Amino acid sequence: MKILRRVLLVIILIFLYTYFIAIDCIPNDIVVFEGENLNIKTIFGISINSKEDYQTATTSSTISNNVSNSVGTKKVSVNLFDNFDIKDINVNVIPKTKVVPLGTLAGVKLYTNGVLVVGMSEIEGNDQNKYKPYENSGIEEGDMIISINEKNISSTNELVNTVNESKGIAVDVKYVRDGKTEECSIKPVQTSNNEYKLGLWVRDSAAGVGTVTFYEPSSKMFGALGHGITDIDTGELLNIAKGEFITTKSLAITKGSKGTPGKIQGTIDNQLNIGEIYKNTNFGIYGKVNNLSALNSSNGDELDVAYREEIKEEKAYILCSLGNGVPEKYEIEIEKVYLNNNYNNKSMLIKVTDKALLEKTGGIIQGMSGSPIIQNGKFIGAVTHVLVSDPQEGYGVFADMMIKQLKSANN
Repeated sequence: MKILRRVLLVIILIFLYTYFIAIDCIPNDIVVFEGENLNIKTIFGISINSKEDYQTATTSSTISNNVSNSVGTKKVSVNLFDNFDIKDINVNVIPKTKVVPLGTLAGVKLYTNGVLVVGMSEIEGNDQNKYKPYENSGIEEGDMIISINEKNISSTNELVNTVNESKGIAVDVKYVRDGKTEECSIKPVQTSNNEYKLGLWVRDSAAGVGTVTFYEPSSKMFGALGHGITDIDTGELLNIAKGEFITTKSLAITKGSKGTPGKIQGTIDNQLNIGEIYKNTNFGIYGKVNNLSALNSSNGDELDVAYREEIKEEKAYILCSLGNGVPEKYEIEIEKVYLNNNYNNKSMLIKVTDKALLEKTGGIIQGMSGSPIIQNGKFIGAVTHVLVSDPQEGYGVFADMMIKQLKSANN
């Protein structure tokens, strides 16, 4: 009997845990296009109800009707077994838009909001002893230092100068971790060069090459990459203060192979400014175009942004620039569509089938991220990742997710 009770208790706990996780995964806020289904995945017993028409959507939760039939903010409720209100979801309905898919290779420069801690090391003091001034302070790799002694820090040089001004007296450091501001005190160590150091390695900028996905003429905004830019040392998404998109020249293409991703190498020195970057997100980077001619968008047509339900598991094509700087069409296959994926940028499994592209690159390579995907005359997404085990395959993000990020960056 005791064993039976324990088994029943375990089953109940597993049941409760499953539902807790399912509910926790349902977002509190969601952005949809006018007329688009919500595409919120649930499990048996959890339903999404429109507060306007009280019609219940069951486990697939693809209601639209009176929720997304007009622009504005709406509310829907999450219910357990149609009797218990669990939470509300704020639904921001935005108008559909047209964009110009690009595929233009460009350079990226990002400047952080503060300085990012990317490493720590011992300091040799002027007495030849080794010190770790950061030890027991609580500061870690991945933290963003925003001020020292109440002085805002926006660059590495500012940090170095401020620490040197301390003359070895402990400094008050404010830093951000996971969106929360923390404080600590660190006593700098004097070196044999009469400099004062904290033992922290920091970075205030990042640069690279990627692909501009689209331009929206109505707002003069652009989206690119389809994924965020993370710090190479910490793997954290960079919290940027500002950034710029500039033209680039492709120098060389390294062909990819199984286990070894290829890449496009380019230079961003002495190039033209394209625009400003406002937002770095997990679904791409976004900003405003200042120099439209630098985007080579004059030959592009405005296309509708597809609802994800319109995407078919069949042929499509991508636009990307290789060598001559002019975007060209290359055929791919949409192998799988993850309709209910609102959480990451792996919305579609794709495969390069174009013989010319396979000959040039071996498949998807670094620098192609952001290449727009077109199907049946509509913009459906952008390339985001390559499968290291097979460079012919990779992932793409839904176009609607990029447009929704762009709209929030423009607010």
